[in-house]
Amino acid sequence: MNLSKPWALIRSPIDMGVVIVLHGTTRPLTGREVARLVPTGSQPAVNSALGRLREEGVINAQEAGTAFLYTLNRAHLATPALEQLADIRRELERRLRAEIEAWPVPPMHASMFGSAARGDGDTHSDIDIFVVRPTSVAEDDPRWQSQREQLSEHVYAWTGNHVGLSEVSAADVRCLRRERPAIVEELRRDAITLWGPTPNELLKASA
Repeated sequence: MNLSKPWALIRSPIDMGVVIVLHGTTRPLTGREVARLVPTGSQPAVNSALGRLREEGVINAQEAGTAFLYTLNRAHLATPALEQLADIRRELERRLRAEIEAWPVPPMHASMFGSAARGDGDTHSDIDIFVVRPTSVAEDDPRWQSQREQLSEHVYAWTGNHVGLSEVSAADVRCLRRERPAIVEELRRDAITLWGPTPNELLKASA
């Protein structure tokens, strides 16, 4: 590890992809298995990242015949910081849940969907939130508007990304069930529930 430039441990998305894969398991993986699980990058590129991260001490490699078995070195000084980065989407989910749980006016449902839920967004992507407003709450209720605005401000402060807030009333949900616009399939396929019933429970045709 280069202690004069510890931030230089991660030099590419493939490096971080390798860390995320090894962070997610305690089972030793071959280089071929790691390459299959890293979303982007060829086998040679992943092998290069494995070699460099091994040299930095971030990962361990054990010979197994003609191959190597790789594990994350959890004793490394940089590992806690790398694990925090690897878990950053989970931390966003945790903060969103905590924020919405504290709303003075609770929603009927809230979920994160789109690229943030799939894990394929970038710096220009919105953090898409789907919220169902209870029938007892008017759209222009000051308390409701205030907590919506505060959520948008907090998400931008946490991530640098804007919120794409899709809001419907509880009455509108019946229309979604009946008309099945594109957002319904997206919610059912990708959404991460933050509050209330799951999208599948909320939007099932028999509801």
